[in-house]
Amino acid sequence: MSVPATHEPQSPSAPPASADLLAPPADLALPEAPAWRPALFPLEPQPSKRRGAWVGPAAQCAALLALAYLCLFNLSVVRGSSMAPRIHDGDRILIDHFSYWFDTVERGDIVVLKYPLDPSVDYIKRVIGLPGDEVEVDHRGVFVNGERLAEPYVAEQDPLSRVRTIVKPAHFFVLGDNRPRSCDSREFGLVPQDYIRGKVEVRIWPPERVGAIDPAE
Repeated sequence: MSVPATHEPQSPSAPPASADLLAPPADLALPEAPAWRPALFPLEPQPSKRRGAWVGPAAQCAALLALAYLCLFNLSVVRGSSMAPRIHDGDRILIDHFSYWFDTVERGDIVVLKYPLDPSVDYIKRVIGLPGDEVEVDHRGVFVNGERLAEPYVAEQDPLSRVRTIVKPAHFFVLGDNRPRSCDSREFGLVPQDYIRGKVEVRIWPPERVGAIDPAE
């Protein structure tokens, strides 16, 4: 190590400084250099390369899951009271587009469908009549193939209802649970199968009623 000039001024007769002049005499014993020890101050934590390698695949996986969710489920807001008292105006529901890919529409299912008179509008109703069923609706209630349906989800029947029909192939007869205040198959007729958009089983808003919607209750 070179020494600052202010500490050791050299005389004019001194030889030029060089690396050789800094070497100690051969017969001079120098103390052994101390062993290296790690620094005593904390070191900055270094990011793990192994953990960082997962960031890319994890982000891609999350994006794929989000895309799959959007394809299979759709969030919708209920407008109107035709499904009261189980489903209310302003409820947020999830529409399951996946179920009917591998399963069939069942009586009692709550579904979102395209309004037959204006397919750009969605309705939420309950499936009552399946293809081939004979459906009759009057002030007493709903009869399917001559048997009255047990409908605990209906608070009040419509005393003015009077409909009788046979459900055509690939069609469904639907009703709202709030019978006196529902526009349904009593007015717009049967619903084509390809107008059924999906099944409703889960409500995500409001918080006090979040959870599964049991179609039998």
